[in-house]
Amino acid sequence: MADPDFCVLTLRLFKQYPSAMFCHIYRSNRKFDTYLYLIDKDDFSTIPEDLLRVFGPPEFSFSFDLTQERQLAKEDTCEVLENLQQQGYHLQLQDDILVEQMLALKSLN
Repeated sequence: MADPDFCVLTLRLFKQYPSAMFCHIYRSNRKFDTYLYLIDKDDFSTIPEDLLRVFGPPEFSFSFDLTQERQLAKEDTCEVLENLQQQGYHLQLQDDILVEQMLALKSLN
């Protein structure tokens, strides 16, 4: 996990990101322990079609206020905030699977 002070300093020096974002979490009904973080609830317009196809119909899980100081169980808070700001979403994968592997699995489903 990233040091919260480093995260705050890095984000303030190099990029202008808000110190907090309200985000919405969706779980995949196809891929165990795989989640999408979104800024806007139920707005999947920023998610690539191939990714949504592999992810399956997103199932809303919960919403929370993500701050730079908050530690997430499996993700780096700085990376999540950066991805939300730049892409409009963040993908949390099962610990032992890579994005490339996940996309390659789409042909098997």
